[in-house]
Amino acid sequence: MSAVEHIQRRKLSQQVYDRLMELISGGRIAPGEQLPSERDLMERYGVGRPAVREALQALERAGIITITHGERARVAVPTIESLVAQIAGGAQHLLRTQPGSLDHLKEARLFLESGLARLAATRADEAGLRELKARLDEHRRSRRRLEEFVGRDIAFHRQIAALTGNPIYTATLEAMLTWLSAYYRTLVRAPGAEGLTLAEHQRIYEAIAARDPAAAEAAMRDHLTRANTLYQSLVKPESEHRTPRHE
Repeated sequence: MSAVEHIQRRKLSQQVYDRLMELISGGRIAPGEQLPSERDLMERYGVGRPAVREALQALERAGIITITHGERARVAVPTIESLVAQIAGGAQHLLRTQPGSLDHLKEARLFLESGLARLAATRADEAGLRELKARLDEHRRSRRRLEEFVGRDIAFHRQIAALTGNPIYTATLEAMLTWLSAYYRTLVRAPGAEGLTLAEHQRIYEAIAARDPAAAEAAMRDHLTRANTLYQSLVKPESEHRTPRHE
């Protein structure tokens, strides 16, 4: 006789979750519309309030619904930004607890932004190029104001993503820059890095404005590769920076 295969009982809250997902994905509750009240759901599915609330909380964590105190839950109106933001907290926690993942994220950013620069050089219109030049000029003027310098640096990279005309790229880059915020701030504010950063941004802008995809990609790749190398020098173990003491 073959071994017994136990069938796992599913939690009531998971069953409620699945039923609600069927309603939402089937279009019976459209984005922006409210779900039935907790009491109605309890009666409909024959479960207690804890199971309903746990299911609703899981749907909220997944970004499927929004819950406002004193109101019935409502199906979220999805946006690219909100979907990407759903994993922001988890990504930042991962970076804090698993240092090796930072290298993976920097590699992904290098791949993404090099491609964005190439694509921007083929798609940017004159209005977009004027915006990119404005971001570069604002960045240059903020050189002596370090807090502003960081924000202007990010705005330049964000504008390059916008030039592609693809909001998924823009949202993805925004998420990456958010996850890398602590590293990014340290890097951009490194003493002596401001002038080099501005020169590299100028090179990137000129390549995009010249409609030269290969040059734009190379300029961005060189910029981020240099940035990653500089970052490594900034975060060497403290012991490497200590002056040896004579006993």
